[in-house]
Amino acid sequence: VYFCTRPIRPANTPMSTLQPLYGMTPAELGALAAAEGLPRFAAGQMARWLYRRHAATIDAMTDLSAAARVRLASRYEVGRQAPCRADVSSDGTKKYLFATRQGAFVESAYIPDRDRATLCVSSQAGCRMGCRFCATGKQGFTHSLTPNEILNQIGSLPERERLTNLVFMGMGEPLDNTDNVLAALGILTSEQGFGWSPTRITVSTAGVGSDLERLLRETQVHVAVSLHNPFPQERAAIMPVERAWPLHGLLDTLRRCDFSHQRRLSFEYILLAGLNDSPRHLCELVRLLGGMHCRINLIRFHRIPGSPFFSPPEEEIVRFRDGLIRKGIMTTVRASRGEDIRAACGLLSTVRTNLE
Repeated sequence: VYFCTRPIRPANTPMSTLQPLYGMTPAELGALAAAEGLPRFAAGQMARWLYRRHAATIDAMTDLSAAARVRLASRYEVGRQAPCRADVSSDGTKKYLFATRQGAFVESAYIPDRDRATLCVSSQAGCRMGCRFCATGKQGFTHSLTPNEILNQIGSLPERERLTNLVFMGMGEPLDNTDNVLAALGILTSEQGFGWSPTRITVSTAGVGSDLERLLRETQVHVAVSLHNPFPQERAAIMPVERAWPLHGLLDTLRRCDFSHQRRLSFEYILLAGLNDSPRHLCELVRLLGGMHCRINLIRFHRIPGSPFFSPPEEEIVRFRDGLIRKGIMTTVRASRGEDIRAACGLLSTVRTNLE
């Protein structure tokens, strides 16, 4: 059971033609200040108003001169857009719908859990990875999100001040949009930005190997790898990315990185009855990940219309988890949240979005 609030922002509201400041890096704000003839320290002032005080308008940036605010407002705006709609689950999870500046839509999921509150952030409208167990992959790809559109999911969240963690596990493959995701991460973790510790952020990837090294080199965020099958041919049948970026090469890259208690490596594993839940798969997972400082998150499969897949019974999921633990691999079963509003893992999709 769930209820849906009607649009928070009226449907079909035209997007502004002004350039958004929200999503600009400190360096970009510095270049903007110089181009507009503002003093150098104005960049830091704008950054504080945008990312610490979350100003809604340029006019609210009162430590900038009145003339500077008028000059900026003629070409720029803060550029935060409220969510269009919110769906609320019986378990407290909330799914927010955001419009992009290109006219598409993305979803993000807010998941409260006692003293933690996690936001599942999208990095693309749709996805081109084509994973067969994912509604977003089934939807197909529309466009990558800009830093503004990524950060807007956080800055315009009604529960923004309660957030403790971010996971880039929403719509899209983050490493298919690496430049913009890294820019957003830089703003999130910079002292001139949100000032968040990177240990509060996890980036998930299906395995775009060419950009994984950049993520590992340029950030200290946690990394979650969508594994889902330890056998290459079987993985390729459900995850086409395996053909372009084989898992073994991905693991070689990960083994060269120092994962410790400060930086966590996890592997996501959606259990599909009869396809990847056998003792043979368990033994190969143990062999494949042996010696790596990592954990496995087992995920129940959530049904997608027309999908041939099913989740194993609960006792089989527990048996698979316990078998991995006995072999020395830290393993947990991720709680399913928001399934009734299609906000659970693998269910995000805007293909039927209608704000009328």
